[in-house]
Amino acid sequence: MPAEIEEYDLVIIGTGSGNTIITPEFDSWKIAIIEKGVFGGTCLNRGCIPSKMLVHIANTIHEIETSETLGIDASVTNIRWSDIQERIFNRIDPISDSGESYRNGLSNVTLYKGHARFLDNKKLDVGGKQLVAKNIVIATGAKPVLPEIPGLPETPFHTSDSIMRIDALPESLVVIGGGYIATEMAHIFSSLGCKVTIIARSNQLLRAQDGEISQKFTEAFAKNVDVHLGTHVELVAENDDGKINLTCKTSTEKISISSDMLLIATGRAPASDDLNLGDTDISVKNGYVVTDAQMRTNVPGVFALGDVTNPNQLKHAANAEARIVSHNLINSSTPMTVDLDPLPYAIFTNPQIAAVGNTEEELQRLGTEYVKGCASYSHVAYGWAMENTDGFCKVLADPKNGNILGAHIMGPHASTLIHQLVQGMKFDQNIEDLARGMLYVHPALNEVVENALLAACDACR
Repeated sequence: MPAEIEEYDLVIIGTGSGNTIITPEFDSWKIAIIEKGVFGGTCLNRGCIPSKMLVHIANTIHEIETSETLGIDASVTNIRWSDIQERIFNRIDPISDSGESYRNGLSNVTLYKGHARFLDNKKLDVGGKQLVAKNIVIATGAKPVLPEIPGLPETPFHTSDSIMRIDALPESLVVIGGGYIATEMAHIFSSLGCKVTIIARSNQLLRAQDGEISQKFTEAFAKNVDVHLGTHVELVAENDDGKINLTCKTSTEKISISSDMLLIATGRAPASDDLNLGDTDISVKNGYVVTDAQMRTNVPGVFALGDVTNPNQLKHAANAEARIVSHNLINSSTPMTVDLDPLPYAIFTNPQIAAVGNTEEELQRLGTEYVKGCASYSHVAYGWAMENTDGFCKVLADPKNGNILGAHIMGPHASTLIHQLVQGMKFDQNIEDLARGMLYVHPALNEVVENALLAACDACR
């Protein structure tokens, strides 16, 4: 007997940024939402929100334990992991639950809990039920990449999807990876009292960043975390005592590292491989669903957004794309295009990092002429107050017109300080405008940005 087919005006696969598409303008639409995991997506449940709540705790601990430089003798005497988790997830989980309840309560929306598979361009299977839609939005996000390491499938390990909900803190933790997830998690668990070891194949941490940022970050980070660079993991295994043993190789030797817990943080890949897109005409490149500037795929009526479409993996980018999709579904005759330029981001480790635009290395590869202005936290009054010796701001600018080509900040509140430079790039304010066109609060950390801009202005002369 053929399966019963439900017809919809719109089907959304994924409840992260995809959930934000539905506005009151869709009240007359018959809509289905499909979610195979927890309602609300990665950012809310297992990504940026819980991790940054943990980062804040880690930063607080770090400030306490380094306060001797300020003339204060202080220490953290007790870390209540269960209370920390309760504070975080008692806020997050009800948001997920209430979001799911709200959508279930809408008369025009049906929520399907299950795995969506395409049967053709406009037909989906969800747990044996078939859905046909005029419009489909793919918003399935990304998922952890698991490296091919002998022994890994048979060894207990965590990813960023699970590590924040562990029952108890381990005495020791090995992190495989050297990117933003690896360093953020290493910062968190090191601050919480775990002995953390990072194993990275590259010779620097955060190698995708501006070279100077990456170098100085690696030097600063290694003060608090045991870092093994240029190291390849050849084998992992669980010992009889429950310890995880890793056999590693560097350019000169083999080493063995043992730990209570293993975290795999080697990046995330678009969650498209299980959608059965091979039975459709939807274009996919390197796992990413291909879209145009209106977030349309090559199949009419099929849209995609967020991490499944590009490697940015930034929630603010996905939210912007969702707004475009929402508008274009309703206003097909007057579509909008997405504009993510300039696209800022931050890495919430210690030291914190924020950036926008090009790195020096990218400008050099492009053959683009540029000037550089740098300023240190230690050269401004509030930096003295903080006893910060590692932080700095770098501004890269066009020497002809002073337009900002890129900006990179390492240090406390980098994620906030970067926005002044983002605004300059977005609204065509050159370095002279930003440096001389307004007054900067004194003494405040934004003087680091001011000084970097002034240095770039001097380099233009």
